Amino acid sequence: MAIRKIVKINEDLCTGCGQCVSPCAEGAIELVNGKAKVLREELCDGAGFCLGTCPTGALSLEERETVDFDHHAVEEHMKNREKQGISLPPGVEIKCHLCGAEDHDRALLPTRIKGESVWTCTRCLPALIHG
Repeated sequence: MAIRKIVKINEDLCTGCGQCVSPCAEGAIELVNGKAKVLREELCDGAGFCLGTCPTGALSLEERETVDFDHHAVEEHMKNREKQGISLPPGVEIKCHLCGAEDHDRALLPTRIKGESVWTCTRCLPALIHG
């Protein structure tokens, strides 16, 4: 056990939109019965890339005692998901909200604009920063 940062999901605020699932490169967040859940804490690296995608603010980071992060468990988990054909929840798209580029075209970052969670590609990001 270790004291480290881990994602906490407020079920009262979670609408089950699934926007937090895609930025979690480790696959720690899944939708269960219409709510986002961290099912296996050893998969959550605590980086918090999912936080900015939640339109209701249901996600936060908390520092607490939990199991150690396990790189090998992440690799196995992602291999199993790929074998099972598990992808994003229905209706969740990963593409730049400005130009429409997808994640296989260029790097995408989760961003919040005027209270809305969107994806922005690295080519369009400077326009958001500099206007």
